[in-house]
Amino acid sequence: MKNNKLLLTAVAVSLAGLWLLAEPLPALELIAIRNALLQITGIFAIGAMSIAMVLAARPKVADTRLGGLDKAYRLHKWLGVGGLAAGVLHWLAVQTPKWLSSLGLIARGKRGPRPPQEVLGAVEQFFRDQRHTAEQVGEICFYAAVVLIALALIKRFPYRLFAKIHWLLVFPYLALVFHAVILARRAYWTQPIGIVLAVLLLAGTLSALSVLRGLRWPRGKVAATITSLTHHPEAGVLETRLRVEEGWKGHRPGQFAFVTFHPEEGHHPFTITSAWDPATTELVFMSKALGDYTNALPQRLKEGDRAVIEGPYGRFTFDEGERQIWVGGGIGITAFLARLEELAKAPHQQSIDLLHSANDLDEQARQRLQRAADAANVRLHLVLTGQDADRLNAQRLRDMVPDWDSASFWFCGPTAFGQSLQRDLVAAGLPSDRFHQELFEMR
Repeated sequence: MKNNKLLLTAVAVSLAGLWLLAEPLPALELIAIRNALLQITGIFAIGAMSIAMVLAARPKVADTRLGGLDKAYRLHKWLGVGGLAAGVLHWLAVQTPKWLSSLGLIARGKRGPRPPQEVLGAVEQFFRDQRHTAEQVGEICFYAAVVLIALALIKRFPYRLFAKIHWLLVFPYLALVFHAVILARRAYWTQPIGIVLAVLLLAGTLSALSVLRGLRWPRGKVAATITSLTHHPEAGVLETRLRVEEGWKGHRPGQFAFVTFHPEEGHHPFTITSAWDPATTELVFMSKALGDYTNALPQRLKEGDRAVIEGPYGRFTFDEGERQIWVGGGIGITAFLARLEELAKAPHQQSIDLLHSANDLDEQARQRLQRAADAANVRLHLVLTGQDADRLNAQRLRDMVPDWDSASFWFCGPTAFGQSLQRDLVAAGLPSDRFHQELFEMR
């Protein structure tokens, strides 16, 4: 979260700084301020959308540099929000003079005389000829982008529909690239702001075309077959085991993959809960009934069904520290199961405490988790809020694990829960870079 905020701030400050180098501060006149707002909000909007489009193509460098695809998706989301906000301000800068003029509050502006065509170069004449088209295209595509981004942000909008239509943002984006190229001031293109903007537009355009072609740069997709299904109705959890075909190069505990069981539903992200064994080539996923689709999976899936798996993704891979504390909230416990299995296969010197907070846990699941922890030489602490009046918080965690301040933390579970833990632990003295959180939200 902190890195995402820093990156968003860096993008905004960099674009503003470069724009100020190219553009003097406007005079305190309505038309001058309005024209300056048009340019800076337009640059912010298309710049943010361009970076968001690059992240949509899932480049490997983003997965590596941002600490995992989950962090890249969170940045993608907030760039979309920032681009939308700048786009709304840009639209208001266009429309407000028209509204004030129609109310008789200001005089309608008049364009100055245009130079004769023979005075203009061929390139400048082309840009002038395209201005009206670019303005119309920009307005129409702005409305389309607002609708598509809003639907992506509305959690009540079904995921299957979101997955089907979100890629359509590629078309408004490409049209807005045309809008930006035509309407940005010509003088910008020979200055640093223009060079940066050109790079962003080129990268965004190539990424948009990549998305349209269905080419995802970092990894391909592999076919798989369901070999077994185990339903735990009391917990609302389905355990699905699949055998992957040639092409899967393995994964690390804590990573996740996108799985497509039904093409009409699109792919869904699931944590891989098994350690990789090339002898069996099997992957295990656990899905919790949290919506229409996951509720129906136990009835819709059967042994022998085919699936498509894309991945692995993520950097939640337990790389830091001999002393570790793991916190799994609810279904977030799945992020630790593969690591438990891996540690059980090889002796280790790490000192690890696993805290699992859940509403309830049936006896069979409790015994299974305890056996996995014992086999991996990991200390298990259960906090069952359905049976315990005190919920897990930072103070209780510190009481349960007295040497907490010497450990690195690995959290997977509800986002707000993780942020609250991190905030309180950092306030108590934990360095913020020793708290690792899986942001398992893809929209």
